[in-house]
Amino acid sequence: MSAPAKEKQLPHYVYLNDKNFERYTKSTLQGNYGLLPSEIFWRERQEFLHQHGYVLRPRYWPDWKPSWLGTKLHPDYCEDSIVLFKHQVIDARSTADDSIVAIKTFEKDSQELEVAQFLTSQQDPQNHSVPILQILDDPYDPGLLLMVMPYLRPIHSPEFPTVGQVIDFVDQTLEGLVFMHRNRVVHRDIAVENIMMDAHALYPDGHHPVRLDYTPDAIYQVTPLPRAEHRMKYYYIDFGLAQRFPEGASHFVVGDVGRDTDVPELSSDVPYDAYKVDIFALGNLYFKEFEEQFHGVNFLLPLIEKMKQREPAMRPSADEALAEWIRIRNSLDKSVFRWRLAPKSEPAIGRMFNDVVAVAWEGINHLTKFTR
Repeated sequence: MSAPAKEKQLPHYVYLNDKNFERYTKSTLQGNYGLLPSEIFWRERQEFLHQHGYVLRPRYWPDWKPSWLGTKLHPDYCEDSIVLFKHQVIDARSTADDSIVAIKTFEKDSQELEVAQFLTSQQDPQNHSVPILQILDDPYDPGLLLMVMPYLRPIHSPEFPTVGQVIDFVDQTLEGLVFMHRNRVVHRDIAVENIMMDAHALYPDGHHPVRLDYTPDAIYQVTPLPRAEHRMKYYYIDFGLAQRFPEGASHFVVGDVGRDTDVPELSSDVPYDAYKVDIFALGNLYFKEFEEQFHGVNFLLPLIEKMKQREPAMRPSADEALAEWIRIRNSLDKSVFRWRLAPKSEPAIGRMFNDVVAVAWEGINHLTKFTR
């Protein structure tokens, strides 16, 4: 007879001492780890979502009780203590393929449904709009819908390691903008929060969907595979302000809306060209997220300056911006793609040391591939 399997020993930091055990027990019983009002919304829909093949985390089950009560486990290292950051969106596990999905609630009478479904229906390699997997009627509110989408990560998590990854990001986001504009769709809210990436390849064993740098059980920090060795796919998300214009219709709109408050022409009274707002916002994203923060990407400046012209009529169309970008990209030496993306905030001596290390690791990786 084989010996019984030993229970896995948890690391010491997940346990409370006697004093803290009493304090956290009292705090839990007082309701300090209870569901927020926005989370109760999802608990009420847990059974409905389960019936449709989407399993919420135990925190949102109707009979949930904090798993750490009666133990000396620190609540911070118990997965069911983790609350939602965005009340409109929750993560779930699909019973069909065990993948993690994101479920968003939104108003049925908004344009978001029409735009999102149209973009999903278009099979095109330049389509970088988040695909819609399923639309469900809300079981309690006839004015709401539940939209199921793939689970995605912020574009800087983990950080861009090389200039080549930035170049690929510009490739994909300009392609995606061209695709939307050719199909008469304007996003109207382009910002770093509204472009996300599929990073599943970097986390073969998964990660927690809210506490992103931890394992699914929220106990251990997780280390991604090297981003430089994997191509990310980027997606535009959140079409809550988006519009699709009928063929031949005016594309001038009003509304001081969107995350990017730098767009000069935004107005609640004076109509402006919605296409040109998208152009400015994407150029501003390239400036703020890359050129302003990192060395070695100043080749972006000519494109950024054209996209951020104060006069909207002077800005290029999406097609023209992509053509200009292809010209710039093709003029770059191939070695540029492999450069480490060095923050401008990095001290000079630190930058020199990190560059040397990066070059050494690149040499090792090439040698490894050659000798396989």
